[in-house]
Amino acid sequence: MTAVIFDLDGTLVQTEILKAYSYAQTVLELSPEDYAYTEEEVVEAFKEVVGRSRQEVAQMLMDRFHLEEASKKLLPHFHLERPWQAFVQVRLRIYESMLHDPETLLRYRCPYNMTLLRRSRKNGYRTGLATMSHCPQATKVLQILDIEKQFDFIASRDDVENPKPDPEIYLLVARELGIPPAQCLVIEDSLSGVKAALAAEMFCIAVTTDFTHKAVQESGILEDRWIVPEPSQLLAIAENVLSIA
Repeated sequence: MTAVIFDLDGTLVQTEILKAYSYAQTVLELSPEDYAYTEEEVVEAFKEVVGRSRQEVAQMLMDRFHLEEASKKLLPHFHLERPWQAFVQVRLRIYESMLHDPETLLRYRCPYNMTLLRRSRKNGYRTGLATMSHCPQATKVLQILDIEKQFDFIASRDDVENPKPDPEIYLLVARELGIPPAQCLVIEDSLSGVKAALAAEMFCIAVTTDFTHKAVQESGILEDRWIVPEPSQLLAIAENVLSIA
């Protein structure tokens, strides 16, 4: 291995938790009074679509919680054409307010994954970031975490046509790093991200979370030894394929 490529959300920082809560608050805000949904219900539903596109997540939650009509009523306000787009705009307003609180992001950072990032650079590996977050959000998170300069190349959702599990973003990062895909180690947390890395013919270690562990484990696409059950074990597992002493 000569390069290490990291995912961002759920891997370097637990923004998946914040996203889950922002979707939950969106559902509660738009729900008719006769539907008594709970935040926990929405978070559990969100776990089923972690890593998918905004459209897919929004549409699933609208269908699950009967919010098509409520979202449709917001179309004139946002000058949009599809209910899922209005749903997304409400969610982004809530999520952006969360991202404006640096203490919140720092509280949800992933220390072991960030240690691997720094050790990888220290030991001469090329480093890249492949995130499905859009560029403004990714930049904000990286600046707050003070790790923007830890990467040789950063690719966001804005840089590719196809989201994960399509391998496009990982192949793009490899090209920009000047490293063959077979020499790249990917650190991911979600099933769609793992699928993208493997489709790019890269090696992958999955540091799963409460939102992603079940899907990755049950998929069978990675050997158990490459699924990190506890973040503190990441460095020991990574040492099987990297020299990061």
